[in-house]
Amino acid sequence: MRREGSTVTVPMLDDRVVVTGFGHEAELPALQAQLVVFAREVGELYASERARSRELEHALDDLQEASVATITSLAQVVEAKDSGTRGHLERTQEFGLTLARAIDPELAARPEVAYGFFLHDIGKVGVPEQVLCKPGPLDDEEWVIMRSHPTVGAQIVEPIRFLNDAVDVVVSHHERWDGEGYPHGLRGSQIPLAARIFSVADSFDAMTSDRPYRPAMPVAEAIDEIWAGGGTQFDPVVVEAFLALAAQGGLGGRFSVAGALAV
Repeated sequence: MRREGSTVTVPMLDDRVVVTGFGHEAELPALQAQLVVFAREVGELYASERARSRELEHALDDLQEASVATITSLAQVVEAKDSGTRGHLERTQEFGLTLARAIDPELAARPEVAYGFFLHDIGKVGVPEQVLCKPGPLDDEEWVIMRSHPTVGAQIVEPIRFLNDAVDVVVSHHERWDGEGYPHGLRGSQIPLAARIFSVADSFDAMTSDRPYRPAMPVAEAIDEIWAGGGTQFDPVVVEAFLALAAQGGLGGRFSVAGALAV
């Protein structure tokens, strides 16, 4: 250590640190001690913030789980009103994800896509029961009411921020490839891919399920209907993937019909 005017040069290991403005060498140990205390306090603050961050993450996870549980229960209440659609939510979610994995595995792996598939009809909570459960075809006025359910569903799901991508399925699963669907008349690739995929799953399950006003369609006939709708009602790429799954017996459960295609 040496003094040059008001500058003190202190050797520290292999480097030299120049500290200016000190009138006495004895002030250096006090400065070093303060730096040690400061560093320790910074470390303690960092550890405290890490712990607080983990607590906030856990609280957020709990809140998200509670939100999903609430909205899922609401969807199940809606389904329970209509005996003709019982089990529809689980079946279409399972089949929709199977089809999505065949088309876009990364898309299928996103949790909000699975939520969107399950919650697709949640907007039917706003449809009067006499319309929802009518044991026959709907009239024009009733169809206007029924066709409001994608928009109502989007309004229910959209405020839950981590489900924002699920809104695409909820609001667009009745759009058509040719632009003749609802509620916005989207056409072709304007329709989000998840909704294009789910449209096939939803239609197939509807055709192969009993309804109060008609019996279930034979599976092979429903497959023909999906094939015929390629390029008009459905995305032709999605239809090709659907037909490939059907040919392989990969539709799952009661939908396994390898060799049943008549195309």
